[in-house]
Amino acid sequence: MKPRSFKQQKFMIFFGLALLAALIAGVYTVGFYSPLRKSVVISVPRGASVAAVARQLVSAGVIDSVGLFKMCVRMADGRVQSGEYEFPPHVSAWRVARMLATGDVAATTVVIPEGLTIIQTKQLLLQAGGLSGAVECDKPSDLPVCNLRDGDIFPDTYRVARGTARLAVLDLARKKMDAIHDAWVRAGRIAPSPLSSWNDVLTLASIVQKETPRAAEMPLVASVYVNRLNKNMRLQADPTVVYALTGGVGDMRGEPLLRGHLKIESPYNTYLHRGLPPAPIANVGQAAIRAVLKPADTNYLFFVADGRGGHHFSNSYEQHMRHHADWRAIKKSRN
Repeated sequence: MKPRSFKQQKFMIFFGLALLAALIAGVYTVGFYSPLRKSVVISVPRGASVAAVARQLVSAGVIDSVGLFKMCVRMADGRVQSGEYEFPPHVSAWRVARMLATGDVAATTVVIPEGLTIIQTKQLLLQAGGLSGAVECDKPSDLPVCNLRDGDIFPDTYRVARGTARLAVLDLARKKMDAIHDAWVRAGRIAPSPLSSWNDVLTLASIVQKETPRAAEMPLVASVYVNRLNKNMRLQADPTVVYALTGGVGDMRGEPLLRGHLKIESPYNTYLHRGLPPAPIANVGQAAIRAVLKPADTNYLFFVADGRGGHHFSNSYEQHMRHHADWRAIKKSRN
């Protein structure tokens, strides 16, 4: 076998370098290069073809080659999924194809705070960006999400695809509360006397939730109400009166709760009626539920704000009135 000539060797080296350069260029073009300089949101309709999506992406400046994108799609999964996508700056054609193949749609975070009523939660969702649709069903339906009551949904942070229907978010929160209830049943948990049902637990938890934002204080507040129930005392919980006064909104919108308000006739007014209200007055989190299922072991029957975001607790009415006088003095000094 004759050795290669110098010219042949030079040609082979040049050819190898050219091939390597082409390979590097191809990898760079597919995996790194991007014409996109700022985030772009693209909505891919259901049933759209790869060619149609490619033209849409070129038009939006996400990619600049239909052929290259089609090749990347074939390499990724050979398909594109519908949905709303947010493509970040400098995203490569390969990454775009992978996002579309796996359905890596744009997401939005929805925070449903603890202690809101259903009415307040729906108002919150209507103001939230990144969601779609109404918060009410367009016609009467037996679907649970169309007939939500306070206590039916679990307040939490939900991360959903951008464009998710608001009713779907509400249903997600409803299913999470159902799962918590199911776990309670499976565990064989027993509510403290005199509570006898899950509705009782949620109803008292909703009062506790509205009375204090401090999770560490909730078992103490729960103990006060459990003790009062066991003694057949009226709960005299201000949040239940607010719920009655506002028709289930649960917010006085800055207006003070006056002594005359305590006389409103409603099954939710715990100043007039003994025992628990008929149903929850808000949607509750885990801390309030745990506090009701395991209240602190106390003899407390009263509590009043301490002016520092917490409460003073008392065994006797006399001690409670002293604490109440302190609270009135604090409010007077602030005014």
